[in-house]
Amino acid sequence: MRNVGAIVIMLGIVMTTLTGFNTVSRTKVVDLGVVEIRKNVESPVYWSPVTGVVLIVVGAMLVMAGNKKEYNDKG
Repeated sequence: MRNVGAIVIMLGIVMTTLTGFNTVSRTKVVDLGVVEIRKNVESPVYWSPVTGVVLIVVGAMLVMAGNKKEYNDKG
């Protein structure tokens, strides 16, 4: 559970610092037999930095739950 929590925390940090990315696809604009004209179309994907903060908090809770379980197993 601690490993999953650490991964979620890292994902939350990345999502807080990078708030989006662009995907690029090529679409055909004109097709005249031998001649083709294509266009690059950018599609942005954005999310709120609050999403990253929520993931950090959830990851911290998972790490603490893993530590509590480990402590109870030893004692």
